[in-house]
Amino acid sequence: MKLAALISGGKDSIFALYTMKKQGHEITHLLTMMPEREDSYMFHHPNVHLTAMQAELMNIPQITGKTKGEKEKELKDLQNLISKVKGKVDGVVTGALYSNYQKERIDTIAKKLGLKSEAPLWNIDLVKYWELLLENKFEIIITAVAAEGLDEKWLGRKIDKNAVKELIEISKKNKINIAGEGGEFETFVLDCPLFSKKIEIVEARKDWKGNSGVYLIECARTVPKQESIYK
Repeated sequence: MKLAALISGGKDSIFALYTMKKQGHEITHLLTMMPEREDSYMFHHPNVHLTAMQAELMNIPQITGKTKGEKEKELKDLQNLISKVKGKVDGVVTGALYSNYQKERIDTIAKKLGLKSEAPLWNIDLVKYWELLLENKFEIIITAVAAEGLDEKWLGRKIDKNAVKELIEISKKNKINIAGEGGEFETFVLDCPLFSKKIEIVEARKDWKGNSGVYLIECARTVPKQESIYK
């Protein structure tokens, strides 16, 4: 099938795209919503502008849409964005894991537009999911945290096996979703097999308020994978 992938820059949307490509489907477009508020119900906010860099590294055209991030109204904005690929693709791909709120709404929009809705990660075992991400050499950092047990030290942290173990332990104590789908944290993909180069952070800052914070990437560049200095 020819598919358009909804991407936010985070691990779930990029890995869903990667999974569909591995299954032999063609990803012809990337679709990204640009929320104007940080607490959007549906869409990531931190560093979403850098999806343009990811799109370039995957050599896939990107179409963006703006939304004020207001509940339900943003769904109309999403429908307007997806409608731009109607007639060009057979369906849309999302990185939904367990969120019925997200999946049901995208399914409804896709059905209205006569498109299939593909969620290849739906109901995946979350521990196995992290194993797959690391095995497939996804380089992921935390870009926002908003849950008990996740402090400022997590902002900008690269996820490795030790970090996953810590997330599992925090989950046992504080009942968080270890994939962050409940808003506990957000991520950004710096490298994966789909990228021709990797993204290197040149300048970033942490913005911490109360019990939550974001890691804002203010300057980034692409570098050949073997030359990156990012550790």
